[in-house]
Amino acid sequence: MATQQKEINLGDNSARYQSEVPGETMSLNMGPSHPATHGVLRLKLELDGDFITKCDPVIGYLHRGDEKIAENMTYNQFVPYTDRLDYLAPLHNNVTYAIAVEKLAGLEMPPRCEAIRVICCELARISSHLLGIGVYGMDAGAFTIFLYTFTEREKLYTLFEELTGARLTTSYTRIGGLMRDIPEGWLGRVNNFINQLGPILEEVDGLLTRNTIWMKRTEGVCPISKEDALAYGLTGPNLRASGVDADLRRDKPYSGYENYDFEIPIGTSGDCYDRYLVRMEEIRQSMSIVRQAIEKMPDGPWYAEEAKKIFPPRKDKILTKMEELIQNFMIVTEGPQIPPGEVYFEAENPKGVLGFFIVSKGGGVPYRMKIRGPSFCSLSILPKVMPGLMITDVPIVLGSLDFVMGECDR
Repeated sequence: MATQQKEINLGDNSARYQSEVPGETMSLNMGPSHPATHGVLRLKLELDGDFITKCDPVIGYLHRGDEKIAENMTYNQFVPYTDRLDYLAPLHNNVTYAIAVEKLAGLEMPPRCEAIRVICCELARISSHLLGIGVYGMDAGAFTIFLYTFTEREKLYTLFEELTGARLTTSYTRIGGLMRDIPEGWLGRVNNFINQLGPILEEVDGLLTRNTIWMKRTEGVCPISKEDALAYGLTGPNLRASGVDADLRRDKPYSGYENYDFEIPIGTSGDCYDRYLVRMEEIRQSMSIVRQAIEKMPDGPWYAEEAKKIFPPRKDKILTKMEELIQNFMIVTEGPQIPPGEVYFEAENPKGVLGFFIVSKGGGVPYRMKIRGPSFCSLSILPKVMPGLMITDVPIVLGSLDFVMGECDR
């Protein structure tokens, strides 16, 4: 019996193969409970043999209604909810949200507060990328990398706990300032961590970057063009890996980022390998920014002293003066008094651009809030780039995009 030949074009990846026995495609659900989907993500796959012909991401398994919750609590009460967006970089989420509200209130932060926020944001970026690279390597079978990066991340969590009192859900930033000043000797311990991280990072680089197996699994896999990356709203490392020179810390500086010298790593081919290289270099650049911030750390207040109706007074004053006691009572019960208006602010988070659109009618509670999560856009490109890949490439692609479902579902 003569065999029938068929040639199938499997999408943008131009993967073509010959099948001697024609058959039907098979539907396969990957997730929402699957270790390779990095959370409660479900992929509805259509397969022709081992090749993917269609991919539909299904989200919503972690939806908590954060944006609606924000309408029923004061501005400061919502800070812990920002921890639960990108729960791998909660310190950065806190800062982005606080700056959005402060812009609505017309507040300027003192230099010391801005410098501390920069350190928090860059340490959060290092922590997020360490975990992202470690899990990405483990998805490809490089388990040793995960042990290295996770150990360093644990050291960071110890520093976070010293600063905020919590390891994961930090809730450190406040509208108009910070929860507290940095502890005595903390900057020295951060500097020691940065100094010892350098050799560890080089060891990870030596184990992985030129590893033949790693390169064959990632190089040339799932390239995303500049045009597609921009059309689908990719931001952060995923956008820069596709060759787009864009970074809000440099293009629209906030928290004094214009005072620091750093480079923006840019990819060339936009494949899984480039997305890994960009994140590795971003860790090095974040280490440099942290060192500069420690060297330039100014003295002065760590909160906006003029914001009497927004930032609570110091504890010693609350316990000794009637006016400060009343002021604290009003802020706690009614929330920071924000004038009417609307604002949109976005910052360069580890996963990409995180934005907050806030509408105020005055008072201590936002009238409306919309959150722009970078991971949502990162997942939106999957139907475009997945067809033509093999099913064994799925964990590699998901690991390279480095998304988190907390800010995707919200």
